[in-house]
Amino acid sequence: MVPLVYQGIIRGDVSQLTVYNRTMLTTLTGENDFALQAALRQHMADFVQQHTDMAVEQIDGAEADLPQIAEALASPPFLTERKLVVLHRPSSNKQFVEQFESSLTEMPDTTDVLIVEPKLDKRLSYYKWLKKATEFTEFAPLDGSALARWAVDYVAGQDGKLSVANATYLMQRVGTNQQLLAHELDKLVLHGADITRDTINLLTEAAPQSSIFELLDAAFAGRRQKVLDLYAEQQAQKVEPQQLIAMLAWQLHILALIVTAESRSATEVAAQAKVSPYTVNKSWAAGRGLTRARLQQRLRALADIDARSKRENLDLHAALQHYLLALSA
Repeated sequence: MVPLVYQGIIRGDVSQLTVYNRTMLTTLTGENDFALQAALRQHMADFVQQHTDMAVEQIDGAEADLPQIAEALASPPFLTERKLVVLHRPSSNKQFVEQFESSLTEMPDTTDVLIVEPKLDKRLSYYKWLKKATEFTEFAPLDGSALARWAVDYVAGQDGKLSVANATYLMQRVGTNQQLLAHELDKLVLHGADITRDTINLLTEAAPQSSIFELLDAAFAGRRQKVLDLYAEQQAQKVEPQQLIAMLAWQLHILALIVTAESRSATEVAAQAKVSPYTVNKSWAAGRGLTRARLQQRLRALADIDARSKRENLDLHAALQHYLLALSA
């Protein structure tokens, strides 16, 4: 569970955070880099406010050797009452992982340690010890409705206005990476406080994978002209045919998960396949309308195009357009 002090960060409401007494050992981890980095900045800012910037020492585990890490942990603070040692990815150092417990327990009482590990192997004793012995916060990626609500709140924090529907549209257009969304939202708010679908179309560029979803959706729905228009957009963006094949294959893989879901929900399918629930949800209706036989036929046809492109001089763009139009038949 994410502690209350960090929940504001995830929502984008950093201004509401207050300084508090942290435990001596703190771990920040998780795939949500946006929230993790915000928590890291806030943690360091709180410490600096109380003890000055001379009290913070940052160590990169990928570059420092074990003696350097040990010295940083063991040395007393300089001209301050306490010091904060920030260890970035210390698991990159094999020796540290082998001796982590002694390194992190034999320290002066005047030293706080903040461990930043975006990716941790949950099978290792290192992970289990950190989770048990430190104030452990894991930042999972926001998805679907939670991410849309975050976007709405993020814009509101800048005195802007964004509806949930337009937040969802932006996610469909540019993807669900929270850092990228924050960048796009900053840009949109600067253009105008009220973010509409028109301004989203004007100021953002559709991610190729989002367009591939639209392509397949239009193809399976029989909207042939829409298929041609969307494919022309891919060509205008100079997306290579082999990249299109890879993205189509990925999208068909998602549809295959849905077609074979039987009684499982979208959330269960996403969890078992270890893919984004948002990705499964937005393809759910299309997948439920397909039969296994039709999907297998389209997968074989795409694989055939890929194989032919490797052994003969094939006009891949023409072959892919024909493939997509055949889906509309």
